[in-house]
Amino acid sequence: MFNNIYKGKKVLITGHTGFKGSWLALWLKHLGAEVLGYSLKPPTNPNHFELLDLNIISIIGDIRDREKLFSVFEDFKPDIVFHLAAQPLVRYSYKHPLETLETNIIGTANVFEACKRTNSVKAIVNITSDKCYENKEWVWGYRENDPMGGYDPYSASKGCAELITSSYRNSFFNSKEYGKTHNILLASARAGNVIGGGDWSQDRLIPDIVKAASKGETVFIRSPDAIRPWQHVLEPLSGYLFLGQKLLEGKKEFADGWNFGPDDENIVPVKEIVKLSKEYWEDIKYSINPQLADLHEAKLLKLDCSKAKFLLNWKPVWDINTTLSKTINWYKDFYQKGKVNTYKDLEDYIQDAQKKQVGWIT
Repeated sequence: MFNNIYKGKKVLITGHTGFKGSWLALWLKHLGAEVLGYSLKPPTNPNHFELLDLNIISIIGDIRDREKLFSVFEDFKPDIVFHLAAQPLVRYSYKHPLETLETNIIGTANVFEACKRTNSVKAIVNITSDKCYENKEWVWGYRENDPMGGYDPYSASKGCAELITSSYRNSFFNSKEYGKTHNILLASARAGNVIGGGDWSQDRLIPDIVKAASKGETVFIRSPDAIRPWQHVLEPLSGYLFLGQKLLEGKKEFADGWNFGPDDENIVPVKEIVKLSKEYWEDIKYSINPQLADLHEAKLLKLDCSKAKFLLNWKPVWDINTTLSKTINWYKDFYQKGKVNTYKDLEDYIQDAQKKQVGWIT
């Protein structure tokens, strides 16, 4: 996988205690990397990172703490950095806008500064969000060259994080000067709605559904007609790792912005996701209540992933049914049997990727 590029590499992940970060840390360990994670304490109880019990260096710290962050970089001397640390929730950002902006904008700049000061760093993959785009609620997907924007503080912070990325790429990590004045390639990645086992965040659809089901309660759905690009967490992670491979190989044409989203059949309304979820776990009970939608949230959002498919040779592996089956059964087995299916899901994903002959595994 990934041309065996990660074996023996020093990889620093910010946000490793979060949902996506913990899955990424697991996969990188599977690939033979030496992994250091820098993050706040796990945000929920239970939490996926502690359940995995990974053999990595785990440092609890805030990306806003510049002195500590710089010290960790200096001591570890990473080859590549995956920056995932963020305040990741839209509704939380309405209540805590300054925390969201400071973490997602200044925190990102702090990570880039740490990379700039560390001679060992050769590649950076900055993870933002599909919500970085100026959302006009249109029916076609956003391309990487569409304008950044953001109605709510979270979306605005991710749009700004992309502008910061572009600025650092132009000013300090310019591809035309690569190998002359610097040796760092910087890319950013934007993914759709990511689901999978191990996410217990507040105000997210799947976590809300399964937490209610585990207690025998009814979950209330506030935006049944909102349409999102649903994908299993392993899908964008394969894109991030593939992108990191290209950067480590010194292919400067990949130092750019990239979308990683599902095929069109996975772009469906919230109410369909809830209905399909109940087919995999009959304990799920739900009630539609649009009156709970008290804050503005986008009704329609999709990505155009043509660039990744044609230039990176990346493509999704699982359709909506497999994605939901793996996700809901993960939680069902966790609550009913105490099982953690993460390792098995990764193995199944890799096997299915081989069958589909995706670019990062052939």
